[in-house]
Amino acid sequence: MKHKNKIIAGVIVAAVLVGAWSVGGNYANKGDANAAQPTATQDLTDAATKTSTAAETPTESVEPTAQVAEMPTAEPNETAPPPVEVAEPTDAPQETAEPIAQSDAAPIPTPQETAAQQEINPETGKDRYGTDPIPDGKPLPVEPQAAMVGDGSFTVTLSVRCDTILDNISLLDKNKHELVPSDGIIFPATVVTVYEGESVFNVLQREMKRAKIHMEFVNTPIYNSAYIEGINNLYEFDVGELSGWMYAITPSGGEKWFPNYGSSRYQLKAGDVVEWIYTCDLGRDIGGEGAIGG
Repeated sequence: MKHKNKIIAGVIVAAVLVGAWSVGGNYANKGDANAAQPTATQDLTDAATKTSTAAETPTESVEPTAQVAEMPTAEPNETAPPPVEVAEPTDAPQETAEPIAQSDAAPIPTPQETAAQQEINPETGKDRYGTDPIPDGKPLPVEPQAAMVGDGSFTVTLSVRCDTILDNISLLDKNKHELVPSDGIIFPATVVTVYEGESVFNVLQREMKRAKIHMEFVNTPIYNSAYIEGINNLYEFDVGELSGWMYAITPSGGEKWFPNYGSSRYQLKAGDVVEWIYTCDLGRDIGGEGAIGG
């Protein structure tokens, strides 16, 4: 009985030792597992912490970059498109793809149309350049900027004289007496060539230069014409305050007329006789008082 109790006591002690060893091993393993793998509670905490940190940390806005289209590459079984050729510049004139329709282009008025379109101020009876009404049957002025000089040509007769000075020689500066020819003819009546569209001024300027005769003029925009100041060094006012140069036109088959507008605005016609005459009395001594107006 005594031995039986010892045996039972020994079995109980052995059982206690085995149970203690088993429990101690589990805790150790559990401790290692905890170190290596976080619990579910730790995972949620870490996730919340990361979310909070991300919300507090400002992020920079990235501008979208432009999309660059890439040239498609040819597939192995596809033929690549031929490269685009750039034409080299040439000196040859380029043709207009589509000509401008005649109806769309601004029409260029003829000199006659331009003249007919002149507007007369009903209050003064004059045009924009102060020209008095043109007598019936006399040509209207053609503005220099509207004149179109062509290749066709014809002839007119041109002359330049100052015989009126001979009757008023005492009024002329003695240093200029030798400039006045004994017969008063500076340029005798000569048939000269005129091109279509040319004015009295154009012809005088060309022929005086050809004959090496001095001529001086000034452009007067207010009258839209050139004004002849001097020919052969004989100027306006050289023979008194009413003296100067005037021109007269005798059309073919017509009568002499002193136009009341500048020589740049008178377009010549075939057969015209053009006279440049020096006046000492504002045209009255040569029959040209009508050109001066009131």
